[in-house]
Amino acid sequence: MTDFTPLRSVLYLPSSNERALEKAKTIACDALILDLEDAVAPDAKPAAREAAAAAVASGDYGRRTVTIRVNGIGTEWHEADLTAASQAGPAAIVVPKVDSAAQVVHLVDMMEKAGAPDHTRLWAMVETPEAIFNAREIAAASPRLQALVLGTNDLVKELYAEHVPGRAPIVPSLHTVLLAGRAAGIAVIDGVYNDVKDADGFLAECEQGRQMGFDGKTLIHPGQVEGANAAFAPSAQAVEDAEGLIAAFEAGKGAGVVTYNGKMVENLHVESARRTLSIHESIRALSAE
Repeated sequence: MTDFTPLRSVLYLPSSNERALEKAKTIACDALILDLEDAVAPDAKPAAREAAAAAVASGDYGRRTVTIRVNGIGTEWHEADLTAASQAGPAAIVVPKVDSAAQVVHLVDMMEKAGAPDHTRLWAMVETPEAIFNAREIAAASPRLQALVLGTNDLVKELYAEHVPGRAPIVPSLHTVLLAGRAAGIAVIDGVYNDVKDADGFLAECEQGRQMGFDGKTLIHPGQVEGANAAFAPSAQAVEDAEGLIAAFEAGKGAGVVTYNGKMVENLHVESARRTLSIHESIRALSAE
């Protein structure tokens, strides 16, 4: 199986909140975004920067993918954040409001000059109309870019749209970013769901995201982790079908048309089945930690 990093549940945490950083060590999310941006007050940003770097250095988060979200390009904190995050060496640095391929190239150059280790990747947040138009170029701008992250709240705001069930106002934008990410072979992570008390609405949006093809969803509350993990993981039936399809294909090699459960099996179906099993095995390994 190919290597696969589960990103079903990607939880934002304010790096200024020591209690939250400690609690995150026990939360069963696939990834953490230690936030220096929206969730941190201006006067708390320097201390939050130090806390995020210390959290990364601690090694206390097991197999979770630990990232740091810096303040955006052009803000007074951006350069110091990017330098500190690069030197801390998280799994990735998350940058908000990336609007162009040129910005990706510039960010990667800054990371490398600051001493970011090879394993520290870039996650670009796509959350403006300009970024949607440039999504394909952004996604292909650097081998260091590992993921596109939807900033759906900002996108809705920029479009003068409304948050509605089913997200019809932004579905075209979501598809555009997914197409860009898949063309570049990188991960694409869905935006947040704002109403932490609306479990049914959250699960419906997770299901929509999974059906569309997202790798996972960004989250704003630990209570959303379990639902996202379940929604973006292959079901037991899907795993069984993938195993059966691959077995039928292997057994029928050289015999002309191969079928499984009455349906014709081609190479593309086998590739999808193998991806399903790769995801399943990676999730099982993560859960065993």
